[in-house]
Amino acid sequence: MSHSNTLLVIEDDPGLQKQLKWSLDQYDIVLASNRTEAIAALRRFTPSVVTLDLGLPPDPTNASEGIATLKEILALAPHTKIIVVTGNDDRSNAIEAVALGAYDFYQKPIDPDTLNLIISRAFHLEALEQDYRTLQQQQTFSTGLIATSPQMLTVMRMVERIAPTHSTVLLLGESGTGKEVLAKTIHRQSQRNQQPFVAVNCAAIPETLLESELFGYEKGAFTGAVVQTKGKIEYAQGGTFFLDEIGDLPFALQAKLLRFIQERVIERLGGRKEIPVDVRIICATHCNLQNLIAQNLFRSDLYYRLSEITLEIPPLRDREGDILAIGNALLQRYCKEHNCKEKRFSREAAHAIENYAWPGNIRELENKLKRAVILSDNTLITTEDLEISDQLDNSMPLNLKAVRDAAEVTAIKRALHFTDCNITEASRLLGITRPTLYSLLEKHGIQDMIRNHLAQE
Repeated sequence: MSHSNTLLVIEDDPGLQKQLKWSLDQYDIVLASNRTEAIAALRRFTPSVVTLDLGLPPDPTNASEGIATLKEILALAPHTKIIVVTGNDDRSNAIEAVALGAYDFYQKPIDPDTLNLIISRAFHLEALEQDYRTLQQQQTFSTGLIATSPQMLTVMRMVERIAPTHSTVLLLGESGTGKEVLAKTIHRQSQRNQQPFVAVNCAAIPETLLESELFGYEKGAFTGAVVQTKGKIEYAQGGTFFLDEIGDLPFALQAKLLRFIQERVIERLGGRKEIPVDVRIICATHCNLQNLIAQNLFRSDLYYRLSEITLEIPPLRDREGDILAIGNALLQRYCKEHNCKEKRFSREAAHAIENYAWPGNIRELENKLKRAVILSDNTLITTEDLEISDQLDNSMPLNLKAVRDAAEVTAIKRALHFTDCNITEASRLLGITRPTLYSLLEKHGIQDMIRNHLAQE
């Protein structure tokens, strides 16, 4: 894997600039004399390692400008390895910089050999971390799913449990949430993974053709039926049959599908012979099937057959932490697919991505990112490239206690999700004692989360 050899040197002393450029000539050196130049160079060259003199203008005797530069670099490029350079009497500021996220510090006067060793180690560590992140992303895409939020981790735990079984699964979720991707994941993790995965979208095929598409037809069954043709259900023999948008299945066909699910036999259109078919059935819809049943548009007996196990996939806007993780992974994927230079999100674009409602969910995110990668000439993807704005949530409570309580509830729920409601492990993750966690559960009225989990065991 190739890695950047770019070193950004942030130093306002021209003499030291020349010394460093001469002694570190094995790297692609980029020089900056102040904070403005440094951030501009960071955006343009995306260096892997930075050396930062904390005593930057306007006041070289005060480290505040250097600390501010450090914070801004880490906010824009958190994986960058920053080596702060300080004076002999400035150890406290160097330690503060390391606490804020700097990789290491070095005190003047400059010894080229020692500094070279520190920089070399920083490049080596950054390369190892980048390789690890790349391997993680490749592993994520091998399953087709990126899930870091408590909501999706719960769904994935359910997938692990149901995939080895033969149960019929109903996937519910808005358009674009990844229902077919999840269906394929269930298939890949099942014992049928060496057999076909066949998908049919009920909304994409005209009603007059859907029956023959599903069940096939015999020669002469209708005008134009010149040869015997198998249906999609037969082609899924031994594997998984995925019916997408089941809520759009015509009412007249629902009875025939119900008989197939109950008996596991089909009859081709125009035929009389019963054909046994062994398939696992997964269905998906964005519709509220209960409402369709109330309107006599969907059979209740079919619904109960389909919903042996029901999985609700949350919309993208409700997946805490998933949006940016998915966005970054897709961004790198599309850069590679289109042979573009590696790109990343600007700070404003990252905020906009997290605050945008994403009504089209992952499908909309994919479209906007693919367009941005193709049309953007810069290494930074901006809100203009994405054609979205930073929609800040103005409904956040202004009362500090309310904000603190909301943050506590979120943190506790995430810890419980990550530990499968194990109180001891959740307490350890939160850095509190078991009695304190029990007290917080009672305070926020979320004891039911534990009770419901125990009831399902």
